[in-house]
Amino acid sequence: MWDLLLLNPMVNLLLWFYGLLGNSFVLAILLLTILIRLLIFPLTLRQQKSMVAMQEIQPKLKKLQEKYKNDPETLQAKTLELYREAGVNPLGGCLPTLIQFPILIALYQAITRSLAASPLQLIDLSQHVYELPDGLLNWLPRPTSLIPLDSNFAWLNLGQPDPYFILPVLVVVTTWLQQKLMTPPSTDPQSAAMSRSMQLTMPLFIGYISLTFPSGLSIYWILSNIIGFIQYAAMGRASLKNLFGTEDGSFSLSGLLGLPQPEPEQKGRVRRGKK
Repeated sequence: MWDLLLLNPMVNLLLWFYGLLGNSFVLAILLLTILIRLLIFPLTLRQQKSMVAMQEIQPKLKKLQEKYKNDPETLQAKTLELYREAGVNPLGGCLPTLIQFPILIALYQAITRSLAASPLQLIDLSQHVYELPDGLLNWLPRPTSLIPLDSNFAWLNLGQPDPYFILPVLVVVTTWLQQKLMTPPSTDPQSAAMSRSMQLTMPLFIGYISLTFPSGLSIYWILSNIIGFIQYAAMGRASLKNLFGTEDGSFSLSGLLGLPQPEPEQKGRVRRGKK
């Protein structure tokens, strides 16, 4: 079932795109990335609606925090009740990232199989290639005529990890930026802490596994993040306010790092105290 639904389609799409795009495996990965982003767009749209709803209930959350500040158990119960009434999942922003893990695994297998070099690997690849009848989709290149593929791009062997660790660093940075731009700051300390934790651990985890995965897979992830930036910007959801945690989107190092922002009144008291 895994091969039928995910692995075989990805292998053949990569081979077809490779042949149609001038035998460029990077362009094949780019086209496949765009296709995958389009397929998961409904999930992305649902994620954005959840984030907007989360932003809208922030004033109610703040009132609950003030009302039950000395009763954490009641505050937690009331907060969960508010989430249920608004149909909000505080971790909904991470869902598209999590849903891509099966796709990543299938793409990892598709890249390693498509770049077969040894006789045994070529035999294994032949078991995943579609044999199209004569006269059907003649405009598609025949995969058997493309093998073995050219796996070289710049300093990279796309079937091997990046030896200079440039791509893993870009994976971490683009994943972190995408999450920051998409996720509105929360006034709920518990939700804010969970969000900061996910924004830190998820990029580091993806970056860690990219140290050992084929560089072609890292290219997919970076391209997917960049296309995500474009999608969210087109939807009006990518915001500097989310990135810096400020009301006007102005630069704030503490906000960029996800640290709690001081209240305006607190800032005023600090200034008066200095005077």
